[in-house]
Amino acid sequence: MLEIKGNIVDVVSRQIFSGKLTINDGKIISIEPTNEEYDNYILPGFIDAHIHIESSMLIPAEFARHAMVHGTVACVCDPHEIANVCGIPGIDYMINNAKNSPLKFYFGAPSCVPATEIDTSGAVIDAKDIEVLLKRNDIHFLSEMMNYNGVVEGNSEVLHKIKAAHDAGKPIDGHAPNLSGSELEKYAAAGISTDHECMTMQEAMEKISLGMKILIREGSAAKNFDALIPLIEEFADKIMFCSDDKHPDDLIKNGHINQLVKRAIDLGYNFFDVLRAASFNPVKHYGLNAGLLQPGDAADFIVVDNLTDLNILRTYIKGEKVAENGASLQIYQANNQSINNFNACKIKIEDIKLKPHGDKLKVIIVSDGQLFTHAGTFTPKIEDGFVISDIENDILKLVVYNRYEHLKPSVGFIKNVGLKKGAIASTVSHDSHNIVAVGTSDEDIVSAINKIIDSEGGILVTSKEETYILPLPVGGLMSLEDGFSVAKSYELIDAKAKEFGSTLHAPFMTVAFMSLLVIPELKLTDKGLFDGINYGFTRLME
Repeated sequence: MLEIKGNIVDVVSRQIFSGKLTINDGKIISIEPTNEEYDNYILPGFIDAHIHIESSMLIPAEFARHAMVHGTVACVCDPHEIANVCGIPGIDYMINNAKNSPLKFYFGAPSCVPATEIDTSGAVIDAKDIEVLLKRNDIHFLSEMMNYNGVVEGNSEVLHKIKAAHDAGKPIDGHAPNLSGSELEKYAAAGISTDHECMTMQEAMEKISLGMKILIREGSAAKNFDALIPLIEEFADKIMFCSDDKHPDDLIKNGHINQLVKRAIDLGYNFFDVLRAASFNPVKHYGLNAGLLQPGDAADFIVVDNLTDLNILRTYIKGEKVAENGASLQIYQANNQSINNFNACKIKIEDIKLKPHGDKLKVIIVSDGQLFTHAGTFTPKIEDGFVISDIENDILKLVVYNRYEHLKPSVGFIKNVGLKKGAIASTVSHDSHNIVAVGTSDEDIVSAINKIIDSEGGILVTSKEETYILPLPVGGLMSLEDGFSVAKSYELIDAKAKEFGSTLHAPFMTVAFMSLLVIPELKLTDKGLFDGINYGFTRLME
């Protein structure tokens, strides 16, 4: 039996009162008002309504150890990344590892493995597999339906997956960047209930008008909080908070959902509306077994010093104190269990040389903090009869190389990465997670790719003088090391990329999305340059 006293913040009745919680066997058995004065507040714990744990580069149990410090008690997780590498065994790996932590992980069935039929993933999860997955008690929803074209066009395989979710009585998450009008109406009418890809109020309000809920995303690369937080004034019951993708240093140093809560409160939005977006709304939407400070609920809550600074003093999950005063009470557990899918062969400089076959070069233009790209046309820089990186105009060669079978690398060009020397490379490249590299010379790009191959996965920055790598042996996505070590290694590599000239806030996270075809406008797959607006391959030069 455990008793905890404080100012209780009741998000259900939207009131604050002094009281006492009595907890037994992980549940709140009673809440009694008191007449005492307290200098602490007890709130429901925070919930990330959509996250790919793999993007933290930490395995689930280690991610949890650092997220709980920030008041996170539950995460709605899409294991889409590991599934695209390793299939259903990858999903099982995540679920089993998550059992080593008290944090509540709610995993979905990835709807798009592969993400598209246009690039090459390491696995296929078809509609029959989805049907089986959704019958499992440890699978709680159908993960983001990225194939919005398939929904709109009535693709039978896509509709089979959606029907399986409806039959199982489980929610369907969406992913429909920039979709509007009649196409969006068809998408929403299929029963797809959320979207985390909105960039403007207009886009979000159209989706809300069709019954969808909006997840305000603030990750390490994509940041939409500032653009979308005004929604909470009029549509408080339609809003949830999520990170989507969170790098390890960002998680450890800057926080998690707690930061979105504090920013919204600082901006003057209604306290209970904000708190509901971080707890009540995801619990109700996904049917989570996460407590909301009600009698009979699981004892999942946080204790903070005040309602302005929101300094988290303690985090409890199922009545167990799991973090206190900025430190996790869960001990790092060394883990050598891994899973991977890596068959790439080393390449040569000749493999990525490009002879000009036109006067104009199509270039992917990136915008810092956004996953959307734009298409630009530029005069190519040609040297010795080959198109090369144009460092002066910040147009660098981009290479995507299949890591599942030995095929010729795909070559494109990208603007606004900013490198002045060397190259960066990674096996974190959404969603197929082939090797992606950007560099100032063919020699540096090839060196970076081959060093990644030697490690069978990781992120790397290299030049002729120095190389720094963070190995990611779990699917080429996650490390087995403790979070502090991973964050330190990542910070060093990130800093080196910026020292080499990159002007991006998160260069690796940004480049990781350059092969994600389901977010327009122009992307590079292992099979060639892809036009996401017209949904087809396009010529690199004209």
